[in-house]
Amino acid sequence: MPQYNPPLRDMQFVLHELLHAVDELKLLPAHAEIDEDTVNAVLEEGGKFASEVLTPINLSGDQEGCTLDRTTHEVKAPKGFKEAYAQYVEGGWPALSCDPEYGGQGLPVLLNQFMYEMMNSANQAWTMYPGLSHGAYEALHAHGTPEQKTTYLSKLTSGVWTGTMCLTEPHCGTDLGLLRSKAEPQADGSYKITGQKIFISAGEHDLAENIIHLVLARLPDAPQGSKGISLFVVPKFNVKADGSLGERNPVYCGGLEHKMGIHGNATAQIVLDGAVGTLVGQPNKGLQAMFVMMNAARLGVGNQSLGLTEVAYQNAVVYAKDRIQMRALSGPKSPDKPADPIIVHPDVRKMLLTARAYAEGGRALSAYTALQLDKALSSDDADERKACEDEVALLTPIIKAFISDNAWIATSHCMQVFGGHGYIHEWGMEQFVRDSRINMTYEGTNTVQSLDLLGRKILGNNGATLKKFGKKIAEFVEEEGTSETMQEFINPLADIGDKVTKLTTEIGMKAFQNPDEVGAAAVDYLRVVGHLTFAYMWARMAKLALEKKDSGDPFYTAKLATARFYFAKLLPETASLIRTARTGLSPLMEMDEALF
Repeated sequence: MPQYNPPLRDMQFVLHELLHAVDELKLLPAHAEIDEDTVNAVLEEGGKFASEVLTPINLSGDQEGCTLDRTTHEVKAPKGFKEAYAQYVEGGWPALSCDPEYGGQGLPVLLNQFMYEMMNSANQAWTMYPGLSHGAYEALHAHGTPEQKTTYLSKLTSGVWTGTMCLTEPHCGTDLGLLRSKAEPQADGSYKITGQKIFISAGEHDLAENIIHLVLARLPDAPQGSKGISLFVVPKFNVKADGSLGERNPVYCGGLEHKMGIHGNATAQIVLDGAVGTLVGQPNKGLQAMFVMMNAARLGVGNQSLGLTEVAYQNAVVYAKDRIQMRALSGPKSPDKPADPIIVHPDVRKMLLTARAYAEGGRALSAYTALQLDKALSSDDADERKACEDEVALLTPIIKAFISDNAWIATSHCMQVFGGHGYIHEWGMEQFVRDSRINMTYEGTNTVQSLDLLGRKILGNNGATLKKFGKKIAEFVEEEGTSETMQEFINPLADIGDKVTKLTTEIGMKAFQNPDEVGAAAVDYLRVVGHLTFAYMWARMAKLALEKKDSGDPFYTAKLATARFYFAKLLPETASLIRTARTGLSPLMEMDEALF
């Protein structure tokens, strides 16, 4: 069975040395009392919960899966999931970063980010139950009516109730403008909602006493397309005026998807048969409200992928040090044994270091973004809030797509380290690969994220937000440009920064003539910009490691070696990506459809 050890040392490095997060957070009124001891204590206890409670039920949960009773429409989660969730609630973990007004602890989003990384490493399928709930909390906190907040937020904060997001329908995935679910107004101000939703993660289960569905549907007079979508809150059990549970609402699970991975999470087909709901936000403005949850989910998917990258790496390293096969090409490294441990072989090292570099780079970028999100939510400076909101919007599709692409690469590499054993369920590696694959698809495919990044976030404002982020990189390059020891990191960082600027301008000019040029270049482009963000993080981490390489702490020696590997072996991928992005539309579209 795979094991998991929370990477607390690296988390503390990112928080306290790279980001100086406590000093930054103290400037925010909501977090003025935060301190390093609190942060470290939360991480340590959260790590224990992840490794001791969630890890032991990950492999068994994948094997058992969820069970649907078609008579009652009730779903039973795998053995141990309900008990683990009860411990999660008892420990107060759902409330970590929630508003104290509704029973939350009011701690930073950044700290919640690290907690979820550890839980995703330990058990992604289980973690999706509270993860969806937190997204529902955020959407209602931002757009709910006072009555909805009173009814639902304290229950979601405590974890007594869980939440979902009901978007997709059998005939429409990302194109939500095609959805058909209907909402009929009632005399009492409520709505009766009818329709079918599919692929609803955590859509039905036995972990909590009530499930709060956020449902997209159309009002009778709604315009066609995405401008005619409204958002409704639809509880599994209706809630009485005193907050107690009332009758069962006709929203139920019609089936469970038998899918490739995350078997322990109930991916439900949800049927609404005149279910009672209330309107969230303004009529026909449902996507605006739901985007709060969708963006949270996209950051969450990046976090899921980061978690899987880390746990796959940890287990592959242990195996590579223990498994003996053949001799090193340069001669025996363990002459007392019949063969050498496979970690002596260069390509095994390459696979392990790829996973490590993507995990540590992803952790740094995700934490950096979460810190900007904390500022966007809590700063008392309107200009700072706006700047941070824009930067989070820019980085969100990168975190979702780049980190999940990297997780697919990393988990596949780590499974390969195990050789034939990697395909055997009891080792756990093939589960990490299967679980990671969905992260590239749901919450908006990575192609959709690429279109969002290039078409909306960058070309949509003539590159203004990208230029601001690029300015931070340029300032760092200028500061370190005279340091001889930093040249191996600064020169390639400056080079990729210049190339991104030129590539963006070139694609923008092509897109002005033909918008399809954006679609032709977007996926390659996002990966290039993803590497720009990682190169920036790795250069900053390399600077810190260089400063402390003689401290005697092997942590900094390993960090520096990983940074050198990233710049030497992974960043050069951008050369081919830039070349293919520049080939444009013609090679994709010149062949007639009939010839496919």
